[in-house]
Amino acid sequence: MKTVGVIGAGGIMGKPMTLNLLKAGHVVNVWNRTRGAADDVVAAGATFLASPADVCAASDVTFVVVTTPEVALAIASSAASGLSPGKGYVDVSTVDAATSSAIAAIVRARGAEFLEAPVSGSKKPAEDGQLIFLCAGDEGLYERCRSALEKMGKAHFFLGEVGQGAKMKLVVNMVMGSMMGAFAEGLALSEKSDLDPATLLQVISLGAIAAPMFAMKGPNMVNGKFAPAFPLKHQQKDMRLALAMADELAQEMPVAAAANELYKRARRDGCDDEDFSAVIKAVKKT
Repeated sequence: MKTVGVIGAGGIMGKPMTLNLLKAGHVVNVWNRTRGAADDVVAAGATFLASPADVCAASDVTFVVVTTPEVALAIASSAASGLSPGKGYVDVSTVDAATSSAIAAIVRARGAEFLEAPVSGSKKPAEDGQLIFLCAGDEGLYERCRSALEKMGKAHFFLGEVGQGAKMKLVVNMVMGSMMGAFAEGLALSEKSDLDPATLLQVISLGAIAAPMFAMKGPNMVNGKFAPAFPLKHQQKDMRLALAMADELAQEMPVAAAANELYKRARRDGCDDEDFSAVIKAVKKT
């Protein structure tokens, strides 16, 4: 696989992923809803095409990196006319299993292969090629994509039939969102208790609950800086999808449900496009 397409090449995740594919020597065709957002990847050597269908038609395998299930499904419908036998379509977006299955049906109806490959990781891991790909679908396409996945990430897993990757990603992001909610509450409580939050971060870093996320996000949370590596509106979307999946399986999720309410409050307060760590603003208002 030499020629690769990226739809959503101007986004927080799509841009660094595209740049890593270019660095690896791939010929890369791109499309992005906002043309100007893809200027950096075009300057680095990517070719901007007129539509998602054009990208699929000109590429051996096309990666799709968009924001919501609704957008992912709309893009698949728009791109379908560019697909044909021998082509591959890899959706990296975080969606629910039902949406992923619907996209797979659209792609396979054109004779192309489909792989869902949502990622664990945000902006910095994407820039560093340290993402984790959670793949499911056509195993032959997974094998064809190995080299590209290894240029964009540090690990990749094949989980079986379409839907399994989507489910795994929702579980991972549900855990992440719940952890961040508890972490935000801890920082807020330390401030209310006249404890130094910076010291709390140091104590946490030395104990059994140390986590890279706490080390990375904590200082900015203490200083009130929330530049988006993973926008809060997307974290709340993933919490919502995870809770919907749990409802279907009659699995109780009281901790995740409570955390989701914090993200919803933060969204109402205008934090949609800030980093998901801005959930601490909702915690401090309670």
